[in-house]
Amino acid sequence: MTPDPATHTDELALLTTGSGYWHTHDAGALGVPALRLSDGPHGLRVQDDDHPDHLGLGRSLPATCFPPAVTLASSWDPDLVQRVGAALGEEARALGVDVVLGPGIEIKRSPLCGRNFEYFSEDPLLTARLAGAMVRGIQSQGVAACVKHFAVNTQETDRLRVSADVDERTLREIYLRAFELTIREAGPWSLMSSYNRINGVPASANPWLLTQVLRDEWGYDGVVVSDWGAVRDPAASVAAGNDLRMPGRPADRRVSEALADGTLDTAAVQRVADRLRLLAERTAPGRDRGRPPLDAEGHHDLVRRAAGASAVLLHNDARLLPLDLTGVATVAVIGELARTPRYQGAGSSAVNPTRVVTGLDALRERLVGVTVAFAPGYGSAPDAPAADLVAEAVDLARGADLVLLFLGLPASYEAEGNDRTTIELPADQVALVRAVSHVNRRVVAVLSNGSAVSTAAWRDQVGAILELWLTGQAHGDSCV
Repeated sequence: MTPDPATHTDELALLTTGSGYWHTHDAGALGVPALRLSDGPHGLRVQDDDHPDHLGLGRSLPATCFPPAVTLASSWDPDLVQRVGAALGEEARALGVDVVLGPGIEIKRSPLCGRNFEYFSEDPLLTARLAGAMVRGIQSQGVAACVKHFAVNTQETDRLRVSADVDERTLREIYLRAFELTIREAGPWSLMSSYNRINGVPASANPWLLTQVLRDEWGYDGVVVSDWGAVRDPAASVAAGNDLRMPGRPADRRVSEALADGTLDTAAVQRVADRLRLLAERTAPGRDRGRPPLDAEGHHDLVRRAAGASAVLLHNDARLLPLDLTGVATVAVIGELARTPRYQGAGSSAVNPTRVVTGLDALRERLVGVTVAFAPGYGSAPDAPAADLVAEAVDLARGADLVLLFLGLPASYEAEGNDRTTIELPADQVALVRAVSHVNRRVVAVLSNGSAVSTAAWRDQVGAILELWLTGQAHGDSCV
């Protein structure tokens, strides 16, 4: 039986905001227990409660870092994506998480978006098919998926203030379509509203988006959570259909005051309580199962298989792939990314992995009977002058039977909060390709990047190009 809202107004108001960074308010009198939320789309980023750092960016608990959406999309395999989702759900239960903040299903309208690594595709249908598989996998474990960011959050630059001005037909056919299909076909139990405005109205306080389209037209019955810090006017957000403001601001009295003066209908906060109660009921089986042990080895192997299935052979005119080591005595491994791999994106989705396998380590372990020599070729700071590193790499390549050249985008090039300004690789890496290929034409370029890059300036100088995207923690195991 639903409690009388008139006697629980203050507690109802508290339900509209979290109790802190990662938990909802515990309202036992209303039958709504506290729930725990956690990033992220390709691995859990659960804050260490004994050593908190607010957002948990620096000291999150170890978890499996799976390949992000950009990589999984290249597998074209919903069954594989669903298995990854189920593993994410298992780890969420192991770490006491009720809601996983993912998958991200923004449409990639520009290759420059700094967060494209978290999104599947520029195509709404492919996005929905794969996102639906991820949602089903996560929720099969009694854990809620939270699809995000609703909607049109297709740039990172100035995302807190920008207005995405889009006509309704374009909104519905491109930007909203993946959300609609995912909701109708997979039934995610929660959804995250975005930072940006849409045609001048904040997405987290947009009644057309959150009530007319989402609730009335699509029949969505789940919880709408704001992106962290997106809510400007909490009473207006609740009235528009945004249920939960995160991170929590329980001391903010604006919802209570709006209820008291009649500018916010009590029915709106009662709907919030009902939806949170439903979310608690849906995730109760996961909590009732208890916390299973983390299957670190099994999930690491799933990372390897998923990343391997998602690799794309872009160019192989010299027939260098698959590797034939007949007559090969020395392999030159060149590129700092072979030693210090970039296997995930930067920002709120960054995972503290249970282990990381580098390409260099995997090659040295598996190329038995072959000398594997290494040169960094470029430094960790992109575009920094490194004539000595290039010279070392050229000397190594000159005497090798085969060159494996690891290239890609540094973390600073694509990250949450910033967009790229170019689709080119760093200039120092392009210069390295030209220098190395001048002394050895048997070069395989191995790419690690979370969004599209141009190969036009250098692709004819190498014999093969393998696009790995961002592989997750089994980087070396998946590319060797």
